[in-house]
Amino acid sequence: MEFELYYYVIFLLTGIVAGFIDAIAGGGGIITIPVLLASGMPPHIALATNKLQGTFGSGMASFNFMAKGFISWKEVYVGVIYTFIGAAIGTYAILLIDASVLAKVIPIMLVAIFIYTLLSPKLGASDKHALLSRNLFYAIFGIALGFYDGFFGPGTGTFWTFALVGLLGLNLKKATAHTKVMNFTSNVVSLAVFLASGNVLLLAGLTMGLGQLLGANLGSNMVIKKEVGFIRAFFLTMVGLTLLKLIYSSYIA
Repeated sequence: MEFELYYYVIFLLTGIVAGFIDAIAGGGGIITIPVLLASGMPPHIALATNKLQGTFGSGMASFNFMAKGFISWKEVYVGVIYTFIGAAIGTYAILLIDASVLAKVIPIMLVAIFIYTLLSPKLGASDKHALLSRNLFYAIFGIALGFYDGFFGPGTGTFWTFALVGLLGLNLKKATAHTKVMNFTSNVVSLAVFLASGNVLLLAGLTMGLGQLLGANLGSNMVIKKEVGFIRAFFLTMVGLTLLKLIYSSYIA
């Protein structure tokens, strides 16, 4: 597909906004996917191209968080391995299984997370005692959320952040940083499958990806500088918007 020049300007600006938002609270896909679809891309090509641009954003945010000391490889490598496996299985499964059932179930899970977070003002304010060992946590959630991101995707960052805070005991800043590493891992795996299938529009994806680099750098620096209350408010906003988008797509449209 070919686009007029102004479309690439829109892709770039969309990437900046989505990268900024995604680095702070996740949910950038509710901005990028509608723009890609509105350009006239068929759904499967829009989803594949979205993985390309999203890889840039999650990669930049991960690098920035690691450079600022919020992530150490020793803390996340087990999660990366299990997420890689889960995403590979999930991306393959999407070629075989209808994802419509997940589209009905996920909004219910997001409602529960939204209400729990709203009613827990101190959630993620500081590190807490972990309820699961690191290896067991990543074995369960790496496989499960890696699979989910490869198979369906919306809300993955929300689920990662919530699990890291609630079960591994990380504070909200650190959980946000670790979430980006896991997002990056599953994005790369899914992107590899989509590239092999020839469904990615490279120029559109790279243009939006450039915007993601800029936006993710700004957003991840915002997480580092701001207090947890700001991140929590942003997190709730994006969970709410993602929820509304999924409810509309699954039950109304």
